[in-house]
Amino acid sequence: MERRGKRRCRGPAAALLLLLGAVTMLGAKAAAGAGGRSLPQFSDDVPFRVNWPGIEFTLPTAGVLYKEDHYIIMTTSEKEKYKCILPMLASGNEEEEKDYKGPSPAELLEPLFKQSSCSYRIESYWTYEVCHGKHIRQYHEEKETGQKINIQEYFLGNMLHKSPILDPEQEEKENEKDSAKEIPMKNIEGQMTPYYPIGMGNGTPCTLRQNLPRSSSVMYVCHPEAKHEILSVAEVTTCEYEVVILTPLLCSHPKYRFRASPVNDIFCQSLPGAPLKPHNLQKLEQLEQEHQQQQEMMKPPYRRGKEEEVNSAKEEKFSSFHKPVAVGTPHLLTVGTTHISKLTDDQLIKEFLSGSYCFHGGVGWWRYEFCYGKYVHQYHKDKDNAKTTIVVGTWNKEEHLQWAQKNVARAYHLKDDGLQTVKMVSHYYGNGDLCDLTDKPRQVTVKLKCKESDSPHAVTVYMLEPHSCQYVLGVESPVICKILDTADENGMLSVPS
Repeated sequence: MERRGKRRCRGPAAALLLLLGAVTMLGAKAAAGAGGRSLPQFSDDVPFRVNWPGIEFTLPTAGVLYKEDHYIIMTTSEKEKYKCILPMLASGNEEEEKDYKGPSPAELLEPLFKQSSCSYRIESYWTYEVCHGKHIRQYHEEKETGQKINIQEYFLGNMLHKSPILDPEQEEKENEKDSAKEIPMKNIEGQMTPYYPIGMGNGTPCTLRQNLPRSSSVMYVCHPEAKHEILSVAEVTTCEYEVVILTPLLCSHPKYRFRASPVNDIFCQSLPGAPLKPHNLQKLEQLEQEHQQQQEMMKPPYRRGKEEEVNSAKEEKFSSFHKPVAVGTPHLLTVGTTHISKLTDDQLIKEFLSGSYCFHGGVGWWRYEFCYGKYVHQYHKDKDNAKTTIVVGTWNKEEHLQWAQKNVARAYHLKDDGLQTVKMVSHYYGNGDLCDLTDKPRQVTVKLKCKESDSPHAVTVYMLEPHSCQYVLGVESPVICKILDTADENGMLSVPS
């Protein structure tokens, strides 16, 4: 995936020039202050915001460092002058990273490989299995006549070899080499994120590449609340794959730590004879406000939640920058694991099946709420806790039963002893909010799957969008293991007796 950071600019001053040039179309010119000192390079992955505080202004004392002599003078095409104070962007984590003497990323991940644990991801057709340090498998199970299970599978990569055990001195040298390497980065949900790659090869031969074996790069990413989930599987080129795994094991290493990207403020004070904001910028903001008001009047009606105002296509387009897109696979929205309750199993099952206890998930821009037998919501909370909600689907038993006549509502797993158990049930939720792209209501298939875990009340929720505004919501939890065998032929669940 191409890194946004390939377009290089010169410091926050360049960000200001780009903003004034592109947004206000002022044709700004800059004269460097503070002795004309050179400004450091920066990547456009670092976000900036221009403020116009006026003459009476006190620089913030917390957060990013500012100095009175770190500024440039901006002159607009109308000869308006502004003194713009720039943030000092030296990384506060450099010393911590330099002094780090702890385990290498490979050592931090070693417990995951020793446990021989596997992570799974259900998509609309394929299921992906990553057995850490062993293999990656893509498979589809289909029930044939007579309850026979037919499995179609491909290995996307196998671990070629294990590193030999090093003596302490050699291991220390290897760690020093690792620390000197540049950490690779990947755009994940709009954030350039460090990852630790592990290559896997010798997969199933690929007919499209003269039977060369499939291969994969597994990218381990720090996320403090994750449980080693598969965030995405992408076929970046024919029969070569990228797999992103969220894990808390890397988070103790400062170079791989999960960090939010703060918006860095640039403060532009008007100099004598200039208005608070450039005149052309004020005109542009007024035009934009009028345009938004016209759009609001023309917007089609949406079903609104109690706390939100849905923000139409503009919100949809903006949110797409916060969703990783898997190349060659359905669009992946997000995944997250939470610990859902301290209730007893019986209480939790009854409340879940009654729809009074809802599951929540997601770690990116959008979060998800699933209330069994009621609805699936997609929502976002901003920094002021204002909530934007989109109804992805609502429950209607008759519509589900009609759907179940044409689709597989109950999937089985064949045990070693020959007995079958239900491994997944699927439910249809339709009649969601109107989709701008299709002019039809949104709809979602909810796939409930048993997932064993050390935490008995953990739940993993993720969403896919195989087709525009037609979603698949995966819900995996040990709680679901206890109720799957109650499913009838239509996938309807009941409280275990």
